[in-house]
Amino acid sequence: MTRKSMNRRSGNTASSPFNYTNLAIMAGILILGIGVGIAVSSTTTFTPENVASRDFIDRSVPNPELCVQYGASAMVMDTRLYVTLNPFSVYISQPIMQPGCVLRSNNWAILEQRKLVTRDQVSDCKNRMNTFGFTGNIEASPKISCIYQNGNAENFFLNQPGTGIPASETQNF
Repeated sequence: MTRKSMNRRSGNTASSPFNYTNLAIMAGILILGIGVGIAVSSTTTFTPENVASRDFIDRSVPNPELCVQYGASAMVMDTRLYVTLNPFSVYISQPIMQPGCVLRSNNWAILEQRKLVTRDQVSDCKNRMNTFGFTGNIEASPKISCIYQNGNAENFFLNQPGTGIPASETQNF
């Protein structure tokens, strides 16, 4: 008997590595892998070590409703800079990150009504075309500063060549 006739009798016992069962198992593993990958990459832990979203920052400020309604929540970085002249050297302290709020200039009356800023402070801040920002609870004793909006600050992640995402307009405060 020839080899061809033996294979016909035995029903072609050589199995293909791509039978339907194996294909179904591999497809299931692929789909499971994609699902696990999406779940792992989209899961964010909302801890102070991982500030992953604007919503987390909005919820972290002491007065979230007031801040969102009259301004914008912010991450405030307090640091100190020391400059020596002889010898010339620059030293920077460890930054302290905390949640804060930046008020729009047309909402400064909130601070004036609560007697947190004086007319002179408002006038000085307005003359320099700045706005007010604060950290801490506005009902207790917040730390209020006249702050300058830097027009040169950009989100360089949004304006990458080839992404096709136009840069958004900034809101002036």
